[in-house]
Amino acid sequence: MAADHSTTHFQRFDLPQSFDVDAALLDERYRDSQRAVHPDRFVNASDQERRLSMQQATLLNEGYRILKDPLRRGRYLLELQGYRFDDEHHTTSDTVFLMEQMELREALGEVREAGDAFAALGEIMERIDGDLDQLLGELRQQLGSGAAADLQQAADCLTRMQFFRKLQDEAMELEVELEDELA
Repeated sequence: MAADHSTTHFQRFDLPQSFDVDAALLDERYRDSQRAVHPDRFVNASDQERRLSMQQATLLNEGYRILKDPLRRGRYLLELQGYRFDDEHHTTSDTVFLMEQMELREALGEVREAGDAFAALGEIMERIDGDLDQLLGELRQQLGSGAAADLQQAADCLTRMQFFRKLQDEAMELEVELEDELA
């Protein structure tokens, strides 16, 4: 029962290496695998078996989180193809995109002053969701081609998705704050 670090997360769950993942099948295989290696099953085992069980459970959890999340999955696929991210220096210089981000941030900052804060926030969240969906489509296409130029475009797409994901998180936090203020 050795923890195999050379196996990809796709192999670990017996899934094809693709951006499109059958979420229900991933969930099922995760649960089945987790039951087989869960540390609770190895309470009376040797120290080495308990340690290996913990390592395998950790690898399963990591793989599941990566494959479940389209942004992480896209990044992982690029890394499997040899692309290396430099998070400090990998950013976008697309001024139109950056201006859109600034506008969305300003709109989030002005939600509380809107006549109907929830409606204003809902519109912003719909816009963010729509932009993320569009980027997911682009990413799917770029990763599907496998061409080197498309891999760079996929990396740029992932960078833009990270901006929207952060905005999405901020919008959800604001929604919670607004709900708490009503309570």
